[in-house]
Amino acid sequence: MIDRRTFTKAVGLGTGAAAVSLAGLQGNASASSASYGPDGSTAPTVPTIAPGTHTEFTTLKHVKAGVLEVSYAELGPAHGPVVLLLHGWPYDIHSYVDVAPLLADQGYRVLVPYLRGHGSTRFLSSRTPRTAEQSAIALDIIAFMDALKIPKATLAGFDWGSRTADIIAALWPERVKSMVSTGGYLITNVKAQLEPALPAVEHNWWYQWYFASERGKKAMEDEKERIALCRYVWTLVSPNWSFSDAVFDRTAEAFKNPDYAAIVLYNYRWRIGLIEGERRYDRYEKLLAAQPPIQVPTVTLDAALDPFTAPGDGSAYRGHFTGPYLHRTIADIGHNLPQEAPTVFAQAVVDADHL
Repeated sequence: MIDRRTFTKAVGLGTGAAAVSLAGLQGNASASSASYGPDGSTAPTVPTIAPGTHTEFTTLKHVKAGVLEVSYAELGPAHGPVVLLLHGWPYDIHSYVDVAPLLADQGYRVLVPYLRGHGSTRFLSSRTPRTAEQSAIALDIIAFMDALKIPKATLAGFDWGSRTADIIAALWPERVKSMVSTGGYLITNVKAQLEPALPAVEHNWWYQWYFASERGKKAMEDEKERIALCRYVWTLVSPNWSFSDAVFDRTAEAFKNPDYAAIVLYNYRWRIGLIEGERRYDRYEKLLAAQPPIQVPTVTLDAALDPFTAPGDGSAYRGHFTGPYLHRTIADIGHNLPQEAPTVFAQAVVDADHL
């Protein structure tokens, strides 16, 4: 989700441009979203499918990577160009249950890892602090790539996943071939987050303040209560998405990870300066506080119905992207863009790869 300070500045700029009506096309956007490679070639068009066409990943793999044993889904040819799909909160790898096969059919090796504290990803040691500052999560993905001997990949994400992709692209651009970032530039500047935002912006972040309280902590530490909270968040941030009980319940299994509450609470409390990060990450956070530019080829996506989408059709963060670039605002779609509009998201990945 876009940080409070960026959102506040964007709101001050005005209401922004109208959303591009790509959601109804569900990826059949060959004319309006075509991307052209260095040789002038057009990116392939991803076939249109209805959201919910696929319901599960048939198998999961596991690899020891850094401080974690990462659980992940893998689709597509083993020697294809690699795409990493990174989920957000409160979601899991099933946000990409339709996107992954679409990309696999285009010849990509698609990897969809559970982030720390989610699903069947586990810490290797009980002594490892259950921290979750933004650089720690990014380093998890670098370690994941190293463990699988992947020197370079296309990264695509939303929410925590966008932030993670942005960080890797900014600090380790040699590891990123191209990127799709939903919500734009989401790298957090903790110092800036200490300042108050506009009331409407603060209202959107109600759960952040809830997590800062003892009541919120108790709710997150109770499995039944946190699952109910996460479901409520889904309804608020994706108002047009009529997801079924089965769809939510499938993802909610990821919220039963024994470290889930600790990781989520740490991340949101750290973001607003309530707790200190681990010292070993200080040097990375210092670099990120400077809001480094992103030079890799990038497609940014804004979901028009996501309450965290800043007005201005991407103008609030455009200056952070200094390489080849495309922006799209997707009409009638909420926060969980890849699951709500899988063909549009998959097309953006293909187009980014051809910038």
